[in-house]
Amino acid sequence: MTVTPDADGVIAVGGGSAIDTAKHTSAELGLPAVHVPTTYSGAEWTTFYGIRSPDRIMRGGGGGANTVGIVYDVELTLDLPRSESAGTAMNALAHCAEALYVRGRNSSGDAAALAGAPLIGTALPAVLGAPHDREARTVLLHGAARSGEALGLAGLGLGHAMAQALGGTYGLPHGAMNALTLPPALEFNRALVPVEVARFGEAIGGDPVERPRELARLGGFERLRDFGVPREDLPAVAAATAARGGNLANPRPATPAEIEDLLVSIW
Repeated sequence: MTVTPDADGVIAVGGGSAIDTAKHTSAELGLPAVHVPTTYSGAEWTTFYGIRSPDRIMRGGGGGANTVGIVYDVELTLDLPRSESAGTAMNALAHCAEALYVRGRNSSGDAAALAGAPLIGTALPAVLGAPHDREARTVLLHGAARSGEALGLAGLGLGHAMAQALGGTYGLPHGAMNALTLPPALEFNRALVPVEVARFGEAIGGDPVERPRELARLGGFERLRDFGVPREDLPAVAAATAARGGNLANPRPATPAEIEDLLVSIW
């Protein structure tokens, strides 16, 4: 990104990568930033960002962006490809689920999550069935906005920690990885916080583990092996996941061995 010396702000139009670039610029130069998301990632609601190399391998990150405004325009989402629509919407759904049980949960985050989850669960199949359905896209965008709000209020959990470790190691799409890791993370957490996970299931109108799995498959996301993740690498990915903030904010952090079992279940 090129910023002229007399710039008085940054505007990002795009998905999570574009918005993270603007947040990095905002933090580094102390400029206010306005985000115009064209996906459902929710990145526009947080002050932190990730930095990837050109081949999408994670190289670092930071925080401190000065976001002063978010603009949602459904017209910018109508041509979003199927995979990106499904993946970023599943990322948004994961924000809703995790906000209900992570250690940073709070009543405002709960409200946002419980408002966003049913909108996403209802609208995503409609969008995948008719990608240019403006009404369905509008509902999905509203749901994603509430999910981003929940993310900003409560934070991330185990599912995101696994998705970040996978995406950052192999350069894989963050949304697709969240689609795959959300169900096993919910299964793990159902034993720890059954009431909170059940609330999520009620919000999406189905079993809290199986319904997200159905939505992931509807979007074309089946197994980690489909993305070229080597089976023999899973212990290392599990160890990297265990150290991530999302896992540490889980109701109980999962051990590397437990995380490896979860990854094997979706491999």
